[in-house]
Amino acid sequence: MTVESDTPEPPLRAIRAFEAFAQHGTIADAAAELNITPSAISHQLHLLESYIQTPLTTRKGRSLCLTDEGRDYYRSIHTAFTVLRSATRQARERATLTQVTVGVTGLLGTGWLLPRLGRFMRDHPDIGINVVYAMHGTYPSDSADLSIRFGAGRWPGHHATRLLAGAVVPVCTPEFAKRYGPFRHARDLAMAPLVHDGDRARWAAWFAQAGVRPDRLTGPLLEDAQLTLGAVLADIGVGLLRLVLIEGELASGRLTQPFDQSLDTGLDYYLCVREEDPPTDAATSLAEWILAESTVTSNLPGAMRIARASASA
Repeated sequence: MTVESDTPEPPLRAIRAFEAFAQHGTIADAAAELNITPSAISHQLHLLESYIQTPLTTRKGRSLCLTDEGRDYYRSIHTAFTVLRSATRQARERATLTQVTVGVTGLLGTGWLLPRLGRFMRDHPDIGINVVYAMHGTYPSDSADLSIRFGAGRWPGHHATRLLAGAVVPVCTPEFAKRYGPFRHARDLAMAPLVHDGDRARWAAWFAQAGVRPDRLTGPLLEDAQLTLGAVLADIGVGLLRLVLIEGELASGRLTQPFDQSLDTGLDYYLCVREEDPPTDAATSLAEWILAESTVTSNLPGAMRIARASASA
């Protein structure tokens, strides 16, 4: 049988038969792997050679062996089949996982959740984790199974359990402190460049609590804590950030805390679950683990039961 060489798609069944033959070395073993007859394997080999217009096999006595061209061709297609098998295996493995989606704000995700999440994944290899942004204000990731949000703890349609305190402290790099310090009193900070997270009222409140009235508060206004941290690390100014989210930077010495005085903004981090849908067992496991990792003792299991009861009512 002759196959025109300009056929747009190669004969994939014939290529698979050739790969099996080249791998096993005999037509009988290739036929057993593919669960077809030996004559069908021989037919597919002839079909492929006709398509390629190059001998891929040759007879040596009673054995069928690969030609030099056949060996080169096998090395090429074997790599492709290895990629296909790996991709298929990974897709099947993902399909067997129970997926849980958790929404987080930027710095909470990178500074607190992700450094810890590996432990949960190692202990729960059967749970697939998807992490998405739960941006402040609008929180577009309402479809997430769980979300860690920053605010006063009231979001319509969600049960919220306090997770982490939101008090902020002043931080800067050691190099910045040397350049603009020494910072012996809070009023010394008023003379240094500042960066503002969200609004300038936060620094005003911190200085008021310290008994300082700066003439003016200068410095750039950043949209969120992630950008504020970036500005502080870039030596643009001193920023007010939450200790729990910058543990790594403080431990490594990239940041220093010139004063212990903190400011409680009245806003904290909360773990939220939707009221309309009961959390799955996998989502509950992740939620309980998240709370166990936090510094706040919480009644999340009760909140979970309430969520389930609300959904079933």
